[in-house]
Amino acid sequence: MVDELKQYPMPFTRLELAILSIVEGRLAVLLGKRTGRPYAGQWALPGAVLRIDLDRDLEGAAQRIAEERLNTGLPFLRQLCAVGGKGRDPRAPWALSLVYRALLPSDAFAPRPGKRLDELVWRPVEEAMADRTMAFDHAALIRQAVESTRTEIRRLDLPQGFLPESFTLGELQATCEQILGERLDKSSFRRKIDQQHLVEEVPGEMRTGAFRPAALYRLAAHSWPDQRPRE
Repeated sequence: MVDELKQYPMPFTRLELAILSIVEGRLAVLLGKRTGRPYAGQWALPGAVLRIDLDRDLEGAAQRIAEERLNTGLPFLRQLCAVGGKGRDPRAPWALSLVYRALLPSDAFAPRPGKRLDELVWRPVEEAMADRTMAFDHAALIRQAVESTRTEIRRLDLPQGFLPESFTLGELQATCEQILGERLDKSSFRRKIDQQHLVEEVPGEMRTGAFRPAALYRLAAHSWPDQRPRE
């Protein structure tokens, strides 16, 4: 005779979307203004409850939530962290959040407010991390997303899908500086790029302009191998 399975209380489970981009030369995070309780009228990361009746897996849940909240899918999505504990959400005694991060070019990404969101806004990450009026503990989640992203850039884990198909080394350095919020030494940056074989020159192509022509490069095939678009 099979013993009856013991039932345990389950945590209230949500997925949060930390979407980062460079806006007006600064790293920014996409925030939504909530329409319902709790925290109605306050800014938060777009997110929603995990639905076992709708979601085949966690990445599928993240994409469903992006479609519902932002009216768009999210390429190059990756799971960032899981955060859980008591007091995180007034609707439950114990709440778990799975945080997904996407780093996207804002000019090629056009979200629109969807279900339970009044408005969407890009906010500089330094402002968002310091905002004590943010719903839930999302200011802390934004900090984790920013710190993780900046650690990757310092390691030169370059953002596939975020960079254009081809770029100059100067444009690549400027992008890294905007994500980091700090200047990088040109000689050191280029030496590390070369040592790690992170980019390859595009044969026969140059960027021309007011200054002398500059060679164009693209990311090498091994850069950020886990950042493939969802099929």
